[in-house]
Amino acid sequence: MKKSKILTLVLLISLCSTPLMAQENTFIKEYLERLETSKKYVILVAETMPKDKYTFKATPESMSFAEHLMHIAWAMDWHSKSLMGGRDARNWETDTELKVDNKSKEEMIATISNTFDVTSTFISEFDIKKLDERLDYFGANRTKRQILLLLTDHITHHRAQMLVYMRLNGLKPPRYVLYQ
Repeated sequence: MKKSKILTLVLLISLCSTPLMAQENTFIKEYLERLETSKKYVILVAETMPKDKYTFKATPESMSFAEHLMHIAWAMDWHSKSLMGGRDARNWETDTELKVDNKSKEEMIATISNTFDVTSTFISEFDIKKLDERLDYFGANRTKRQILLLLTDHITHHRAQMLVYMRLNGLKPPRYVLYQ
């Protein structure tokens, strides 16, 4: 009798947890699909902007087109590897891997592409049981799932600024890509 109660309990727990795990797996799968589409669109935007316009700023205190592009890379690295993964953050003052520095247009595009790939790999290998863990996010208490959503918002925000820079230079930005 005791064994059947334990077996029943184990079965109930597994039945209840399976749909939750499936939902989390679906979230990661859909997130990675969105991130891949976003990567393609960001790269298309970066390729479309002429290299002589990479230093363009809408105002003197704004980031340049190139700085927006590399800021996206920096943010992906920080949100995934540092904030969610626990790695020490890169030192903004000394680490030039994800900064404009002396990079050519082609080097910046390769850097952003690689950073998207590294971020996607990190997320695909992320322990989905940790998505509900909470972190301090600039004074707000957020789950790691929310951190991923904030990251996509951040990418969209800076990419939109890059699109405006293209318009301010008389260029037609690439057509909007749905679901990214």
